[in-house]
Amino acid sequence: MNPEDMNSQNMTIKLSAIIVDDELHGRENLKLIIENYCNEVEVLGCADGVVGALELVANYNPDVVFLDIHMPVLDGFDFLKEFEERNFKVVFVTAHEEYGINAVKVGATDYLLKPVNIKELKQTVKNLAASKKKAIQMPVQSPGKLVLPASHGFDLMEIDKLIRLEADGCYTRVFIKGEKNKIISHTLKDFEDLLPNDRFFRIHKSHLINLNYIKEYSSVSGNLVTMSDGSKVELSRRKAPEFLIRIKAMLKAL
Repeated sequence: MNPEDMNSQNMTIKLSAIIVDDELHGRENLKLIIENYCNEVEVLGCADGVVGALELVANYNPDVVFLDIHMPVLDGFDFLKEFEERNFKVVFVTAHEEYGINAVKVGATDYLLKPVNIKELKQTVKNLAASKKKAIQMPVQSPGKLVLPASHGFDLMEIDKLIRLEADGCYTRVFIKGEKNKIISHTLKDFEDLLPNDRFFRIHKSHLINLNYIKEYSSVSGNLVTMSDGSKVELSRRKAPEFLIRIKAMLKAL
């Protein structure tokens, strides 16, 4: 995709969705409201529990999951624990308002209380559509650079200036040498697939680092890698052997 395509104001955004609720009335009511008031959303399927929901996600790869929290055996939070990374947005739809803080912690896009308010649902869908519109695929635009979506359009970022990247739900925090941090609406996996693996290494499920910016490594009190900006990043035990091999190879190449 060319940079000039990234600012298209006439882009029609469609959202695919699934509904997860153990109550038949809850599923059917929400589906009916969406079909009547949110034309940009296509409900691909409904599930009455976590097992069925996992199957729907695997089959349809939806943009958004409208998720009940309080369900028998496995609840909405148990469902989310099944994903190391999520390629979908989460909107909790529940009668239990006390779960609001936990919803924020797991990176939910929104939190709707039953009975669902149509005006609030439409605003949620509007926000979801806007988020998807910004989440444009980020190819390597030219050697040594990435295209990063921004509120004004896009930024061309030099790969060599990327110190580290940190997962934040469905988003990624990008730490850049000499510049303010950025929050990008792509998963860490998206960046891992794009960035050159001879310089970038995923040392933890939540952290991808530029090996050229490592300042120190310590195994004394937990495996911690200190970066040039002073940040300390956890190195997972599983990744430690490969990390040390990569560092040794890099030092030999100097």
